Amino acid sequence: MAEQFYINDEISPLKSVILGRADSLGPVPTAEQCYDPKSREHVLAGTYPKEADMIKEMSAFEQVLKKHGVKVYRPDLLENVNQIFTRDIGFVIEDRFIKSNILPDREAEFQAIESILSQFDQNKIIQPPEEVHVEGGDVMPWGDYIFVGTYRRPDYPEYITARTNAAAVEFLQEINPNKKVIGFDLRKSNTDPRENALHLDCVFQPIGKGKAIIHKDGFLDENQYQFLVDLFGKENLFHINKDEMYDMYANVFSISPDVVVSEQQNKRLNDWLRQQGFTVEEVPYREIAKQEGLLRCSTLPLQRVK
Repeated sequence: MAEQFYINDEISPLKSVILGRADSLGPVPTAEQCYDPKSREHVLAGTYPKEADMIKEMSAFEQVLKKHGVKVYRPDLLENVNQIFTRDIGFVIEDRFIKSNILPDREAEFQAIESILSQFDQNKIIQPPEEVHVEGGDVMPWGDYIFVGTYRRPDYPEYITARTNAAAVEFLQEINPNKKVIGFDLRKSNTDPRENALHLDCVFQPIGKGKAIIHKDGFLDENQYQFLVDLFGKENLFHINKDEMYDMYANVFSISPDVVVSEQQNKRLNDWLRQQGFTVEEVPYREIAKQEGLLRCSTLPLQRVK
């Protein structure tokens, strides 16, 4: 019998996940080939991360996941392709897997997880229409809600950093009529990583115990930011500044309501998490962070406990 997908939030105990891989990334990209301003910054500075360092970081993350009893899948190896950020290529909402319509250059990354998805119910895999642009980093199931990071201004086509459009918000509402799909317009920049919210999970992340991490300046509409403040309660939010957003503080990953994986150098956050009663699993991920992605970005959860 085929495995069944199930994800309804960001924190229920994790059963299985696809973790990206960092081997055989190919040559360092040129500045023009970069999809985001932070990668571009490191290419120009000569500090772009080394493959060996990123393999070590992902291995440390995998060990933490396995320690907590999570089944960890890895994509098939593609030669000379960056396969770290599996979150971009698809996402699960309840019992359905939705394939992302991503940058065309990245289609091969999806093919590399097809052997994993073949173990699941094929009738539950959805391909959105062509006009729907969406990446998993912008989509957060949260019980009765689906939070979606988007960019809905007329200059959308000018931003390589704008990955999820208004059509995606409408599509997700259409196929999830029993949920409230809430779109959040995010600040975008092709050139300044401190002014660019690449995905929603770079500026906002709900965790267990009714808490969340948030970066106010990442939202273009203060009312949308205020909606989250009202929903979670200001006292339950950990506010991060531009430098902390740049260091990917918001991009933690919850294994369960009590266990959060976080980058080991993000000290202010990790201290706060412990004060709130979380078990914090610290891993080295600073090299991977140079590509404007961190722990949530490199995971694609397939099953959490119902």
